[in-house]
Amino acid sequence: MLKTVRRTHTCGELRADHAGQRALIQGWAHSVRDFGGVNFVVLRDRYGFTQVTVDERCAEGVRQVASNIRLEYVVEVEGTVVARSNPNPDMPTGAIEVVPDRVTILTKTLPLPFSIEGADAHEETRLKYRFLDLRRPELQARLIARHRAAQAARRFLDSHDFLEVETPILTRSTPEGARDYLVPSRVHPGEWYALPQSPQLFKQILMVSGMDRYFQIVKCFRDEDLRADRQPEFTQIDIEMSFPTADTVMEVAEGVCRAMFQDVRGVDIGVVPQLSYAEAMARFGLDSPDMRFGMEHVNLTELLAGSESRVIAGGLADGGIAKGMNLKGGAAQASRKVIDGWTDFVKRYGMGGLLWGKATADGWTGPAGKLLSASEREAVGRALAAEDGDLLLLGVGTPSTVHAGLGRLRAHLGRTLSLHEREFAFCWVTDFPGFEWDEDNQRWAAMHHPFTSPKARDVHLLGTERTGEVLSDAYDLCCNGYEIAGGSIRIHDPGVQGRVFSALGIDEAEAEARFGFLLDALRHGAPPHGGIAFGFDRCVMLLSGTENIRDVIAFPKTAKAQDLMAGAPSGVDAAQLAELYVKNTV
Repeated sequence: MLKTVRRTHTCGELRADHAGQRALIQGWAHSVRDFGGVNFVVLRDRYGFTQVTVDERCAEGVRQVASNIRLEYVVEVEGTVVARSNPNPDMPTGAIEVVPDRVTILTKTLPLPFSIEGADAHEETRLKYRFLDLRRPELQARLIARHRAAQAARRFLDSHDFLEVETPILTRSTPEGARDYLVPSRVHPGEWYALPQSPQLFKQILMVSGMDRYFQIVKCFRDEDLRADRQPEFTQIDIEMSFPTADTVMEVAEGVCRAMFQDVRGVDIGVVPQLSYAEAMARFGLDSPDMRFGMEHVNLTELLAGSESRVIAGGLADGGIAKGMNLKGGAAQASRKVIDGWTDFVKRYGMGGLLWGKATADGWTGPAGKLLSASEREAVGRALAAEDGDLLLLGVGTPSTVHAGLGRLRAHLGRTLSLHEREFAFCWVTDFPGFEWDEDNQRWAAMHHPFTSPKARDVHLLGTERTGEVLSDAYDLCCNGYEIAGGSIRIHDPGVQGRVFSALGIDEAEAEARFGFLLDALRHGAPPHGGIAFGFDRCVMLLSGTENIRDVIAFPKTAKAQDLMAGAPSGVDAAQLAELYVKNTV
């Protein structure tokens, strides 16, 4: 490291070949032990740990200072590097110790609210004292991984002629599905900025401006309900290209992903398979499938079409479907209580229940064994490749509920039963529907966003009774059941953009009011363009092997969108509000 500080070495640097040399190290007291006048202090910084041994070789003044060191005091030590008589193979610096001739306590600490070394503190306490929590080596390792992933992405994109261009944070409100975070303007009373949910419109305008290839590692903001893999402010690796095909954008995205996973984890992502949206839903029930294990869905609709069971016949009525999956060897490990829990799980996604049967040499046990006829059991067993000891899980109902229920159950079983056969598995999902029906508002909604290009062959269907058949040039990159990047070829023809707005129920006046600056740009010679955006926090979450996005963000918000350390959001005084012409009505 640069020798711009007093220390000569970090706490993770000294090795056996440094023995006999002088060293000045600084760090936090990670552990302090007193063995009858011999003090062992392990100093820690983000580079590692070094043991400092204070014994009869040290002057009395040094021993006196060392005896006053407590956990998490910040300490400076200068002394001689000595080979340890009992090396510690678990520490990279375990072959040496530093015997000091000077020890200085730089700062002390108040009593700690939790142990830095332990992991038992409540998450709210850890977030309130995030400055302490971030001293944990495992959290520092995740932030280091984040840095390395960002640099790997930057190097790759820079080497392929992408320009890093910043786009505005204070912009206008153009809602993209979630609520905007709004900022009042003091200079223009009654008017508001919005924090961007993505740089979507600006990056398209950069393509119209001739920038050709753009990227940005950028903060985005969405005021939406939170969960473990979402935050109100999050980071994207945003990418846009002029004159691409979908395959071109996907090739670039794979390159970014390959660079991050190779640099941080030494993992080659390999050849990434492609599935259409329809295939993903048919095989896995989800548009972000976990490809690390099998247990794929099998369509049983035709096999059960003539069932005499009222339960099955009722589920298949009015376009219902039947699907099943085989938990190999699951009969022995799943008790009735466990299966009842899975039944409750699928009910959360709208399914009426879970039909299950345990395959044995003597036939099936369980509800499916009772509801299915002998010929149906034989046909279903053959379709699911059932063997003695397998657990067969079936769902019947509307396509949306069966896909969601069995799809989520498959993902849940993969996690809870450790069914994964490899650490990482990637896939592309392509050919998404352009539109989905919004029951609440009784109109079509864009499945991705309204600037996604429809397939050229489907443009003529826009605004007709077949609008729901339109497929889009959209693509998602998935890893381990998470969507880690999503993008599309954009609409560059203002006429097609107008037809899409019309299909969405957005008339010309509303389109001009909300998106006029983009439409104006499209009318002035827009090249064909497309791009993609990585959910960077989610990528780092996967690279770090954690399941909570808060673990890979230095200062995250809680599930209630609060920063417990800084105390945000907070009230502001009346004078500040008056300057903004805003009145608090709460």
